[in-house]
Amino acid sequence: VQLQASGGGLVQAGGSLRLSCAASGYGFSRYYMGWFRQAPGKEREFVAAISWGGSTSYAGSVKGRFTISRDNAKSTVYLQMDSLKPEDTAVYRCAADLSAFTQATRWTISHWGQGTQVTVSS
Repeated sequence: VQLQASGGGLVQAGGSLRLSCAASGYGFSRYYMGWFRQAPGKEREFVAAISWGGSTSYAGSVKGRFTISRDNAKSTVYLQMDSLKPEDTAVYRCAADLSAFTQATRWTISHWGQGTQVTVSS
């Protein structure tokens, strides 16, 4: 599967953005989907993930502010980001694998999209 992320941009603190990740190829509904982010000089960090059945998980730093969802008919996963903070500034990348993944297992992920820049100004 190939992944194409979009929706990044510049927003003021407290604002919102919605990221999209469109997948091409067969079997999107079988994939565990997620988002990671990487700020300059920092390690790639898990943000959120969603299972085949719609179960979700979030990093503590975004829980309650970000919402991940998927539309299997459109082969797309979304990340709704509300109450954005300057520390959310990073390049965001979507990820897909047939197995579930976490921060600890990110090295095993099979498919990555290109990054989309999110910049939150104070």
